[in-house]
Order: sequence, then structure tokens, then C-alpha cells
Amino acid sequence: MVGLNIVSKLNSISVVIPTLNEEAELPETIRRARTIAEVSEIIVADGGSTDGTRAIAFEAGCIVVESEAGRGKQLRAGSERATGDVVLLLHADTWLPVDAGRAALALLNRSGVVAGGFWKRFRKGAPIAMRGARVKCWLLLRVSGYVFGDQGFFLRRETLREIGGVPPVPLMEELELCKRLRAMGRIELADATVITSWRKFAKHGVLRTYLLMWRVLRAYRRGVPVEKLERVYREGR
Repeated sequence: MVGLNIVSKLNSISVVIPTLNEEAELPETIRRARTIAEVSEIIVADGGSTDGTRAIAFEAGCIVVESEAGRGKQLRAGSERATGDVVLLLHADTWLPVDAGRAALALLNRSGVVAGGFWKRFRKGAPIAMRGARVKCWLLLRVSGYVFGDQGFFLRRETLREIGGVPPVPLMEELELCKRLRAMGRIELADATVITSWRKFAKHGVLRTYLLMWRVLRAYRRGVPVEKLERVYREGR
């Protein structure tokens, strides 16, 4: 298959972070990404922040790309500037461990693997109801074939180009990527764990957030258009 014909050794990773008023989260996310030897560049794709997000990114030596707001559109714009062998799509509130680069490259060098994500756990203070994130990551991939964006998502830059780039959709861009990539090979989890924020759960409530996510995912799997899902998601928050 097309994506499996790439045999060149992978060495470098471009991290692409979509942002919109992320001045509180971005510094630590960048700092941790900088500790990874395989990361050759960090690209911040900003959707029109009105706080200090872009200034923080510039001062940290990141490449800053301005884009129309919307995570899919921002990730697409940022990844188009990437020069690394691998593109890693990362939420602004997800922290990479120092071994993330090694684990990602090792996974992509396995036969038949076209993309991957990381195991995840939530930051300290998360409610008991949110425990078991690792098990949920495994179940999501094995049952549905998906990796959520807050796990980090990575693939060869050439493979991303071959499938037409990140889909510029308003919602579910990582699931759209998974759908396209599963036709080319396997998606697996790398041997590293990211730490992600649980701020949306704190803001909207744990049960309410999980129910909304389940509702939207179920509708997506039934083939409901992404544009309609965006309305469902925003109205349910």
C-alpha cells in the first residue's frame, strides 16, 4: 500500500500545536516538547489569539503560523509548514514525556504501522471517575480504531501528504485522519504516556462531558456530517 512503501530512516519530528488564547498552558507544553531530542521544530498554528499566546510562541523560538480558527484548519496550516520526517499533532494542554520522540519513531519503523498516538493520563487532581485513562485509550483503539487528539497523534510527513493533509473540518479531525489511515495500515499506541489537562471536564462536569463525547462519537460512527456534529457538540457544552 502507498503509505507502507516509505522505508527511509526516520530521525526528526515536527510538533504542531493549534492555539487559541493558550497563554496559560502553552509555556509548559513547549518546554516539555523542547526536552525531546528528536523534536526538530515546534510549529504553533494560531487561530486568532487575543492574549499573549503568539508572543510566548515567538519568544520560545517556535514557528508561528496564523490560520482561520478551527483545530482542523489550524493543524492543516501548521503541518503544511513542517519539515520533519514525522509530524506530531499536539493539543496545547497535553504534555509530552522526554521519551516520546524515541517511542514515536520506533513505532513508525514497525512493519505495517502508518500512524500512532500515546497512552495518556490526566493531571493530578482529576476526579476518581476519570481514572483508567490508559484502559480507555486501549479500548478506543481496539474497538473503534481511533486515537483522540489529546493523546497526541503522529505519522510520517510523507504519509500525511499522500492522504491530502489534515482534514480542515470543524470537529473530529483526528478521527477523520484515523479513518483515512486505516485503509493504508495499522494505527498503534507508542510506548510512552502523555499527561493531559482535564479542564474541559472541570468546566462542564465529568459525567456531562463523557456523555456528550459518547453522543458525538456515536453519531459520527453512524455517518452524521461533521458540520452537524459541531452544532451538537457546542450546544451540549
